Amino acid sequence: MFRRITAILPRMGRPALAYKRMISTTKTSAPLETLSPSVRKFVEENAKLCQPDQVHICDGSEAEGKELIDKQLVAGRLIKLSQYENCYLARTSKADVARVESKTVICTDKMTDAIPITAPGVKSSLGNWKDPKETRQLTGELFDGCMKGRTMYVIPFSMGPLGSPLAKIGIQLTDSEYVVSSMRIMTRVGKKVMDILGDGHFVRCLHSVGYPLGPGREDVPWPCNPENLIVSHFPATDEIISFGSGYGGNSLLGKKCFALRIASTIARREGWLAEHMLVSVA
Repeated sequence: MFRRITAILPRMGRPALAYKRMISTTKTSAPLETLSPSVRKFVEENAKLCQPDQVHICDGSEAEGKELIDKQLVAGRLIKLSQYENCYLARTSKADVARVESKTVICTDKMTDAIPITAPGVKSSLGNWKDPKETRQLTGELFDGCMKGRTMYVIPFSMGPLGSPLAKIGIQLTDSEYVVSSMRIMTRVGKKVMDILGDGHFVRCLHSVGYPLGPGREDVPWPCNPENLIVSHFPATDEIISFGSGYGGNSLLGKKCFALRIASTIARREGWLAEHMLVSVA
């Protein structure tokens, strides 16, 4: 169990040779050849962009889960609550908060596909639209080298029971162990998801806390980059790109980004209704 509290207190191209060198020197937990062609392409393209020190393909095992928890305990991101079993406290940065609506955008060719047109001088309160090309240029620049000194985790996840005809599959790339641990709780994660997916369609989810490491820059308990935060959605291609936050729905892309926003457009195409709700246990 995790409990979160907030403390009170243009994509740049690289020469092919540099790309091959980077891929060959990046450590991976499993050969990329084990991935389907479409997943492998997604991982390789973004490893080239983000430049992580290593790539870890999540298998969903208990050993993996324990290793992630231990790593966060050592880094100070989690505090074990000794009075409870398997329960941890995560304190976010006071600058990293939930659902920054002004930084959450829907990217469609036509504005009317995302938000209603308001009267002149009236700002819409029903979402934010952003041009897809402009957003891709911005995120390409933000993600360039953003995972230096970190691990890129490849999270295959299923929204719904494995193998269900109603379930939808996503692949999230992230540099946050907290995200991986949380997605393991919120969704079905692991190799079985990859087996079911095969080379089929999946929602592409890219996330980074936006805090690369290097000489003169040490890690912090809760890395984030709130000055450059953006949570962007591309309904036409079923993509989510989120940068700068490690908190909740900003970073757990199976949550509101997929389960509500992207799912609503998938539902419209397929003839069903996407609904998202909060279940609270007192």
